[in-house]
Amino acid sequence: MITYLLLFAATMAISLIAGARVKSKFRQWSAFNATSGLTGAQAAEQILRQAGIHDVLVVPYEGMLSDHYDPVNKKLALSEGVYNSRSVAALGVAAHEAGHALQHAQAYAPLAWRMSAVKVTSFASGAMMFLPIVFSLMGLLKLGLIFMAVGMSIIMLFNLITLPVEFDASRRAKVLLSRSGMIRPGEEERGVNEVLNAAGLTYVAAFVTSLAYLFYYLLPLLTGREE
Repeated sequence: MITYLLLFAATMAISLIAGARVKSKFRQWSAFNATSGLTGAQAAEQILRQAGIHDVLVVPYEGMLSDHYDPVNKKLALSEGVYNSRSVAALGVAAHEAGHALQHAQAYAPLAWRMSAVKVTSFASGAMMFLPIVFSLMGLLKLGLIFMAVGMSIIMLFNLITLPVEFDASRRAKVLLSRSGMIRPGEEERGVNEVLNAAGLTYVAAFVTSLAYLFYYLLPLLTGREE
């Protein structure tokens, strides 16, 4: 129990630090408008047009940093602080999500893998909420550990696949914004880099957390001390 509490505290701290950093960088660069005068929505639409993508709709979405690309419905959803904002932070986030649309259009393999893994990952995550309790009540502790290890393996692999997807989208965003002149070299470019790099750390934190929990459930099975 002590080991679990220490693991929980450590991984929670990593996640909170990563989340706080991305919010801090987003707030910082949200106060700095890009000289191009484009809003996040306009930047995303321009990137899509330049890539020859005309079937993706850019829409507003409620919430802070709730931006995402929906490959099923082909919608690029931008949060309230991004859609109508002309800030450097908004352009960085919008271009990042547009990068996912480009990945989809170009059949980027890691994105396809992640899309295929969504349902099984959601099922594993949901089942891990209650099945271990059932196994424990039935006295099947080893079976419960095996189930948790398998479920966490699925989540860890999903988080691993997510890393190249997110880092590639950020790489595309930086290049596209600079080449198109939507952001200027120097301070604006630095702002985009800081916001997107901070966002990338949240995905690293998620992967590290899932990997740590996987080892936590695997270790008793490997050492034979699950009892």
